[in-house]
Amino acid sequence: MDIKIKGVSFEIMEIALRQAKDGRLHILGVMNEVISAPRAELCSFAPTLATLQIPTELIGSIIGPGGKTIQGMQKEFGVDISIEDDGTIQIAGPDAESANKALTRIRLMTTQPVVGEIYDGVVTKLMEFGALVEILPGKSGLVHISEIDLKKVHKVTDYFKEGDKVKVKLLRIEGGKYSLSRKALLSRDTATQADEKPIED
Repeated sequence: MDIKIKGVSFEIMEIALRQAKDGRLHILGVMNEVISAPRAELCSFAPTLATLQIPTELIGSIIGPGGKTIQGMQKEFGVDISIEDDGTIQIAGPDAESANKALTRIRLMTTQPVVGEIYDGVVTKLMEFGALVEILPGKSGLVHISEIDLKKVHKVTDYFKEGDKVKVKLLRIEGGKYSLSRKALLSRDTATQADEKPIED
């Protein structure tokens, strides 16, 4: 825009600016023919940055011993996860799906179980007196043998095997331990039905 240089007159600058304006308007017109406004959402295949705030006391559970937990999630979902001292978590993923999967996992890991709530759990261990069921990532509770069914249960293995998905209700939290019940979700009508058959492998 500096026209103090010899040989560049005001007239030349006026013509150049007019041509530049016409060119810009032409380019904008072509762009508008393709898309006239920004998309409401990013393409699902576009790199995505997700942010989540968690209580600072839960940072350790996300990192895990020696960074095992956070490294495992980064490898599983193909994302980069960074955690600030104030509990801010940033997830950089190659696409929205990967970032959202990691975000969902972290939300579940930082969710505190609520007494009276119903959870879709997974049986992780069988014992003579009951079964351990994981109701949230890293959070497991005991379904005592007396809380498995409305009728008397003689063997836990007649009802569960490791890896089974089971719906349970959280009865109480005592000393950081979760007491779960399958029986609380069963209809009383089942008490009059024939005994269930043992689970087949």
